[in-house]
Amino acid sequence: MTDTCDILISGGGIAGLTAAAAFGHAGFSVICVDPAPPITERDVDGSDMRTTAFLQPAQTLLDTCGLWARLSDHAAPLQIMRIVDAGGELPEPRIVRDFNAADISDKPFGWNLPNWLLRREMVARLAELPNVDFRPGTGTSGLFTRTGEARVTLTDGTRVRCKLVLAADGRNSPMREAAGIGVNTIRYGQKALAFAVTHPISHQNVSTEIHRSGGPFTLVPLPDWQGSPSSAIVWMERGATAQELLAMEPEAFEAAMTERSCGLFGPLKLASRRTIWPIISQSAEHLSGERVALMAEAAHVVPPIGAQGLNMSLGDLGTLLELAQARPEGLGDAQMLEAYHKARHNEIALRVKGIDLLNRASMVETRALRDVRAAGLNALYSLAPVRKTLMQMGLGVR
Repeated sequence: MTDTCDILISGGGIAGLTAAAAFGHAGFSVICVDPAPPITERDVDGSDMRTTAFLQPAQTLLDTCGLWARLSDHAAPLQIMRIVDAGGELPEPRIVRDFNAADISDKPFGWNLPNWLLRREMVARLAELPNVDFRPGTGTSGLFTRTGEARVTLTDGTRVRCKLVLAADGRNSPMREAAGIGVNTIRYGQKALAFAVTHPISHQNVSTEIHRSGGPFTLVPLPDWQGSPSSAIVWMERGATAQELLAMEPEAFEAAMTERSCGLFGPLKLASRRTIWPIISQSAEHLSGERVALMAEAAHVVPPIGAQGLNMSLGDLGTLLELAQARPEGLGDAQMLEAYHKARHNEIALRVKGIDLLNRASMVETRALRDVRAAGLNALYSLAPVRKTLMQMGLGVR
């Protein structure tokens, strides 16, 4: 059987589902496939306990394609980004610096939502779009391209003819590999634990990133859970340490994470299962091939610092959507795809390098280097124009 569409999206994660909603709303016919059905409940095996912080520029895109109306009631605003250096002899704050969105905008920096809930609401939105065909449980198994079209073979035997293949299928992207596009990868020997907690002291819409060694310990606001303030935590450590933490009994783990949090929110209590994944940086050598565009983790992977990952992905999507709407007759052609690569490549390279440096700084073990890190934070924060510029760069605006 052969199906046809304008765009075949390989990947039904947050980025792929957002792309399906955006292109579908814009009037393009879309087939979106993913080999794994989306898990849309919180407390079941396989649920994604990570969260996604949508920064300010993302809200406009989400609103335009009908997603924000579904998400806004579930979102926790991020008004302040707090950086804490706890690199002294004891795990306690020695430098605390706040970056307040009010200094540059009348909106929060962004809004945080659980990934499992995002999938639930995004899948529901796709069901409302008659020109979007979402096929969970189906992946891609083959790619053949020519100048005028692409032909994609799916795992159920179906063949799809389309103008553009949008690869949003993760860091091990099958479509990127099929297109023969290489990647450059940096491995840090780190892993990240992701889970939700409750705590007696309110987060007050402050995202808190605590630096000691091994990687940042980040608490991102969530709506209250069962009557208590709640946060999502991403705890980055060297691989062996992270595995030891994962294996701890809940009571011992709670004590360890409360200590690592410097007790800023009182005793932390687990409010979900724990998940773990490896930390890498990765960038594709080119963002496009014949009739193929790479976006999200198929194009770039960064450590979870500063809420940059998905927001870089939405930058990819915004550029592709703009190019497609400007020349719909040229959807997926060489002119469009080369323009996409040129528009995104330098910014992606800059952000990947910047986040790589921040991650390496957060990992340092020796006291002397931790003292240098603290001095650098102090110096940057004390210069108001630099502080404002850093916040604007973090949002992807000028």
